[in-house]
Amino acid sequence: MEYSYFDEKLAASDMNRLWGVLRSNSTLTIGILLFILISMMAVMAPVISPHDPAEMYFEERLSPPSASFPLGTDQFGRCIFSRIVYGAQTSLFIAITSTLIVVPLGIVVGMYAGYFSRLDAFLMRLTDILLAFPSIVLSIAIVGVVGPSPTGVILSLSISGWAKYARIIRGSTLSLKNSGFVEASRALGGSEKYILFHHILPNSYGPIIEIATLGLGSKIIAISGLGFLGLGIQPPTPELGTILKDGLVFLQTAPMMALSAGGMIMLFALATNLIGSELRSITDPRSDTI
Repeated sequence: MEYSYFDEKLAASDMNRLWGVLRSNSTLTIGILLFILISMMAVMAPVISPHDPAEMYFEERLSPPSASFPLGTDQFGRCIFSRIVYGAQTSLFIAITSTLIVVPLGIVVGMYAGYFSRLDAFLMRLTDILLAFPSIVLSIAIVGVVGPSPTGVILSLSISGWAKYARIIRGSTLSLKNSGFVEASRALGGSEKYILFHHILPNSYGPIIEIATLGLGSKIIAISGLGFLGLGIQPPTPELGTILKDGLVFLQTAPMMALSAGGMIMLFALATNLIGSELRSITDPRSDTI
C-alpha cells in the first residue's frame, strides 16, 4: 500500500491525458460516442425493445411508425425496431468474437514470420494464398461447407480474416527486429520470445489497434452481406442483412425495414472507421497528435 499515492497520481495523469485527447479530437469523440450508443442499444435489446422480435401481429402488417411500433412493422407484423436492435446484438456478438480470434492469430503468425527468416517463406505463402481470394468469396465457400449458423459465420470470418493482420504485423516486425532497443535486449540475453512479446509487440500497437477497429466494421458488413445472400444467420433469428434483404421487396410500402437496417450497418461502419483512423494517429509514436 505504500505506493498507492503514486498509483493514484499516475491514474489521474492518464485520465487527464485521455480527457485532453478526447477534447482536442472531436472525430475520435464522435466515433466513440456513436459506437457506445449502438453497442448499448444492442446489449440492452431485451430492455429497450417494445416487443418480442419474433412475435407476429398479423393485423398490423406493414404498419407505419407509431407509438407502439417506433419503426413500423414488417410483412409478418413483427416490430421492426425490436428486430433491428436484436439484429445489431447478433451482428456485434459475431463481429467481436471473430475479431478476438483473428487478431491474436494474425499477430502471432505475423511476428513469427517477420522475426524468424526460416518460417517467413512458408507462413507468407500461406497468407498469400488466403489473400488471393476476396474475403467474402472465401467466407461464402466456408459457410457453404459448414452451414449457415452463428458458428459457421464466425468460423468463416476467422479463417478468411487473419491473413491481412499477419501481413501488416510482419511488416512492422521486420522494421523493428533490428532496432537499437531490440539489439540491446538481445545483447543482454533476452530470449526471442521475450523480445517478441515485450519489445516488438508493444511497439506494434498502432497498426494493431487500427486494423482491429477497422476490421470490426468490415466484419459487420461481411456478416450483413452473408445474411443478405441467405448464407448468414437464418430466420427467425433477426439479423441486419436478412432484414435489409426482406425490406427491399417492400421499399415502397414499408421503407423503414430497409432504411433502418441499412442505417444501422452504416453507423457501425462509420463509428469503427472514425475510431480506427484516429487511434492510429494517436498511438503511432511517429505521430504528433499528442
